[in-house]
Amino acid sequence: MKEFMMIFRTEKADQPKPSPEQMQAMVNQWQDWIGGIAAQGKFVSTNALGYEGQTVNANGVVSDGPYAEVKEIVGGYIIVKADNLADAVKLSEGCPTFLMGGKVEIRDVMVIN
Repeated sequence: MKEFMMIFRTEKADQPKPSPEQMQAMVNQWQDWIGGIAAQGKFVSTNALGYEGQTVNANGVVSDGPYAEVKEIVGGYIIVKADNLADAVKLSEGCPTFLMGGKVEIRDVMVIN
C-alpha cells in the first residue's frame, strides 16, 4: 500500500466562536471518521494545525502567517494507506470538513531514498 496525505481546506469565515458543546460535537465527528479509517487498518497519522505561523521565502525574508487576506485555510491533515489514489479518495467520504463547506486535497506521499 502507498501513503496518501489528505489536506483539509476550508473557506475563511467570520463566524462566532463555537460553543463548547459545538466544539465537542465537531471533535466527535472527526474522531468517528478517523476511527473508521483506523478500523480498516489504513490510518497512519494526523494533526490539526494551529493559527500561529510564519512563512520564510527563498531570500530569507520571514513574514507572518497564516495571512488574513487568504480566503482558504489549511486546518489539518491525515496520512492514510491505500492501494491507489481512487481508494484514498474513497476514504475521504464522510470527512467532517465537508460539513463546513470545505474540501479535501489528496496527494500521494513520495518516498525518497
